[in-house]
Amino acid sequence: MAMTTRGLVLGATVVMLSTVTMIGAGLHHKGQAFFQDSPKELVDEVWQIIDKNYVDATFNQVDWRETRDEYLNRSYTSNEEAYAAIREMLELLGDPYTRFMDPQEFRNMQIDTAGELTGVGIQLSQDEETNELIVVSPIEDTPAFQAGIKAQDVIIAIDDRSTEGMNINDAVNLIRGQVGTSVKLKIRREKEELEFEITRDRIEIHPVRYSYSAENGGVGYIRLTNFSDKAAEEMREAIEDLESQNVVGYVLDLRSNPGGLLRASIDIARMWLDEGTIVSTVNRQGVADEQRADHRALTDKPLVVLVDGGSASASEILSGALQDNHRAELVGTQTFGKGLVQSVRPLGDGSGLAVTIAKYLTPSGRDINEEGIAPDVSLELTEEQREKLQQDRTLIGTTQDPQFAKAIEILAQAIATKK
Repeated sequence: MAMTTRGLVLGATVVMLSTVTMIGAGLHHKGQAFFQDSPKELVDEVWQIIDKNYVDATFNQVDWRETRDEYLNRSYTSNEEAYAAIREMLELLGDPYTRFMDPQEFRNMQIDTAGELTGVGIQLSQDEETNELIVVSPIEDTPAFQAGIKAQDVIIAIDDRSTEGMNINDAVNLIRGQVGTSVKLKIRREKEELEFEITRDRIEIHPVRYSYSAENGGVGYIRLTNFSDKAAEEMREAIEDLESQNVVGYVLDLRSNPGGLLRASIDIARMWLDEGTIVSTVNRQGVADEQRADHRALTDKPLVVLVDGGSASASEILSGALQDNHRAELVGTQTFGKGLVQSVRPLGDGSGLAVTIAKYLTPSGRDINEEGIAPDVSLELTEEQREKLQQDRTLIGTTQDPQFAKAIEILAQAIATKK
């Protein structure tokens, strides 16, 4: 099953977004020089955004006005001190999705959402137990891929600097850089240590990859890895191309898709749904905003959606809409369970704030936060099967992928029923 070169499955070189994100304007947006002179104003700006927009009007049972007094009565001699205070203040909310990003972290987030960056073309993860930096996979046709970096390689040094104790954001900042410059990566592969000198280049991250499978009776397979700015456009191109090849049905793969932009999930849902509700968002005043299909679906062919515990946020909006409207059957395992919406706002000194502003409900009114969405057909991979797919990602979306094989089986039944 040959994949088109247009979209490769892998996301960005940094931790993927795990929130439904909307980019908005900050409050009291002042020049960077102002905040360098008055970091206390930055603390107050964050407090005000939370005060006016946070989804929980009780602020996790915290006296939010008293909190303001406490933090504004402190003295701050640098932005770094203000950053530490802001993070401390936000912890009181008990919400992991409401978070502060320093200027570098905010730039990284914007780059990932835009789907274009400069670097070498690898996706990194950090082992929860050992804290080792592990290559999830090199992105095809990038410098890292051409140099021979492989999935599961452990990065032990960057430009001769040990990565022991290094967090993933610091590693990403060291690996990224100007086009044409080089970075030296020392990696451990099983028991062997190897060094690679790689020249940085501009990397485009395509969230969609797709293929036409004649051996499965003319099925279209689409894998969506995140909901970035490019996701809806690339999804439209994939569906239109596959429709021109007269596919009989589709498998849409949302496994390990951690989410992204809210508007992208709505736009993509409209490509599959001709009518019905897609999602409702409810803010702290109880005001609901309902998004619906607009009678512009690109196809009505049978559809099966693959999901797992890594399918979160925007992935759950899309899969929930398709399931509740009886447009698709879901195959795999329970989804992550993130039913909250964040607004991402720039702050005066170049930093940023993600604040939870609403919760969302699926079309049937389900609140899936911390619950997730149960698939129609449950099928969990064994440890051996999961390891096999991680080691050779070209097997994903083939008959050697058990969840995909089950989706094809269910799709065949749906196609036969429709005929």
